[in-house]
Amino acid sequence: MQNMTRVAGGKDDFATVTHLTLTGSHYEIGRALTEEARRLGWAPTPVDPIVNRARRTWFERHWPQQHARLDGAAAALGLDPDQDELALDGLNYVPEGTACSALWIPPSASTDGHGRVGRNYDFFTATAGEVMGRPARPNELPMASRPYVITTVPDEGLSSTVITMSDLDGCMDGVNSAGLAVMLLIADFESAEPPEHAAPQVGVGSVQLPRFLIDTCENVDQAKQTLLGAKQYDHGVPLHYLVADAHGQAFVWERGRDGAEHIIDLGDGPLCVTNHLLHRHPDPMNLPEDTEASLLSYGRLRTLYERSKGVTMAPEELRASLRAVQPVEEAGMPFRTLWSTVFDTADRTLSTRFYLGDGRGYSEELVFAAR
Repeated sequence: MQNMTRVAGGKDDFATVTHLTLTGSHYEIGRALTEEARRLGWAPTPVDPIVNRARRTWFERHWPQQHARLDGAAAALGLDPDQDELALDGLNYVPEGTACSALWIPPSASTDGHGRVGRNYDFFTATAGEVMGRPARPNELPMASRPYVITTVPDEGLSSTVITMSDLDGCMDGVNSAGLAVMLLIADFESAEPPEHAAPQVGVGSVQLPRFLIDTCENVDQAKQTLLGAKQYDHGVPLHYLVADAHGQAFVWERGRDGAEHIIDLGDGPLCVTNHLLHRHPDPMNLPEDTEASLLSYGRLRTLYERSKGVTMAPEELRASLRAVQPVEEAGMPFRTLWSTVFDTADRTLSTRFYLGDGRGYSEELVFAAR
């Protein structure tokens, strides 16, 4: 079953936000997601048949929910589910990339004993053409102006609610019915570069990774083991991920420039993450000075750390900390916080407000449950 409603924004606002709710088998959910992606202009990507066969085998072994959804995608496209010439995932409808801030407050540092993660999703307000240095085409919309909130309630397994600006089968952040919350942030502006090879690879892509964890894991310990055992690729834009659970645990997952994997776990204390690699700069009070390329990553982390260290934080104080590191129009930054979200891992909810435009502010805060 499918239900789709507009939940924020309108024709005169920067963003129009759609809430898509899908119930049924993963096969049916995959079919519905593919039909919506086709409506938005997506088409399957040609891929090396040998690679695609290996990709399907990897999904079947490690991410069976996605494997079933690919069968549904094939049905939506009228294709043989065992065909190897086209990749049926990566349901992207705008480009990717972010500059964001996030702060985990464990139950011990929360006034009501609920663990919460606050996150700002910062992104350009320009069209893809403008970001690439060309004029916008007639009727070309800003890249991130049509986000989706997607709630999936499968017949078996974990329900979830996620937010995405670019991939209907991936997400930027989300929470599942076990209380596991996952969000992505760009990890290293300086090493980001255009990919040498942009075709799908075997394993889980960077925007698929949050959905992968939300589908397959119930807690932080499971997420750590799943990530350590997974193949991953990022197409030249390194990301890192904050993962938190309903039991009061959290960590940041990073990969270094040499491919080494890092788990940053501060135990029972607040955990701040912005847009630099924490394993290279572990001390929040001993960070480099910001440069034009860092987009205030170090300063934003210092602010979040100073506001959260040694205090017990109420939900509104967490929201105030997020506002304190949002880019503002007067600063001349090329991006805005397109949505600001607080995840309550105890209640299995995400509460979010969406950017409507300079001078228009944000939508009212909307609360979505993972069911």
